[in-house]
Amino acid sequence: MLFSPLNLGELELPNRLVMAPLTRLRAGEAGVPGPLVAEHYRQRASLGLIVSEGTFPTPAGRSYAGQPGIVTEEQVAGWKKVTDAVHAEGGRMFAQIMHGGRVSHPDITGGLELVAPSAVAIDGIVRTPQGKQPYPVPHALTTDELPMVIQEFVNASLNAIEAGFDGVELHSANGYLLHEFLAPNSNVRDDSYGGSPENRARFVIETVNAVVAAVGANRVGIRISPEHNVQGIAETDAADVRATYEVLVDSIAPLNLAYLSILHHEPTGELVQDLRARFGGTFLVNTGFGVITTRDEAASLVDAGHADAVVVGRPAIANPDLARRWKESLPLNEPDPSTFYADGAEGYTDYPAYQN
Repeated sequence: MLFSPLNLGELELPNRLVMAPLTRLRAGEAGVPGPLVAEHYRQRASLGLIVSEGTFPTPAGRSYAGQPGIVTEEQVAGWKKVTDAVHAEGGRMFAQIMHGGRVSHPDITGGLELVAPSAVAIDGIVRTPQGKQPYPVPHALTTDELPMVIQEFVNASLNAIEAGFDGVELHSANGYLLHEFLAPNSNVRDDSYGGSPENRARFVIETVNAVVAAVGANRVGIRISPEHNVQGIAETDAADVRATYEVLVDSIAPLNLAYLSILHHEPTGELVQDLRARFGGTFLVNTGFGVITTRDEAASLVDAGHADAVVVGRPAIANPDLARRWKESLPLNEPDPSTFYADGAEGYTDYPAYQN
């Protein structure tokens, strides 16, 4: 089943392997993807679907130096060369739209103030071009400011379609802005966007609806990571987690999105499978950062009906021809973590395809 076709939105994927959105930081200070980025993604076009690394929809939402954006004409033009390269190899590619929220620093955003649901800083240290610094307290978005942030997601999504992407994935996971609205410790608002599970899910639901209205539901996916307590997120009350994500999924299910992608350490567990049943559409799973997904695990998730496709990260980094290697049970290249967030071609475009 892992190597059988899958309909996703209006696309037909040749296999059920999806390249995870992987932060790689090769886009320079201007956030413009260049020829190296195009070559990296082109090499991996045989995967069923590629999801780009997180692209920022506004400079204030940039989380990392070297992260690409999808805001300026130069960024859109850079991505057009990437998607052209992927499509020329017969591939398919979605852009991940990622607003970093409070996961950043003004030294990364060009001096722009960070925004978040509430003025609650992450207890931790952020790496900036000027060295390690404490995470700052973000500006709590006012109710009147929220539509402007939603419009930034919409504009970025329209830019992604202009840049030739087959669709967009809204990043509502891993502690970034949309996830910050969902989590009770990062969202302590007392208006209609905070408090109850229904209120905390509201901003994400409104953002999804606005992007769908702009580019079409068949071009929109969403990624969530319930109970993934990273970057200051604390979703520790199981009942609250279930209530919050049930509201979210129940609200977006009627839209018939291209897919729902869940990162969770128990993809076959009750929570994830209940959300899958509620969503009712194409369902992607990623087992998370803790362990590297193996071929057998990916195959069993699909064969057992727990997912329609499996999202893989590190195996796709090290093996541009991962689909072939797994299908033919060929040996794998080992990923080099020291080059994940580096600069240049090493560990990015120099992993070899399998040689007969």
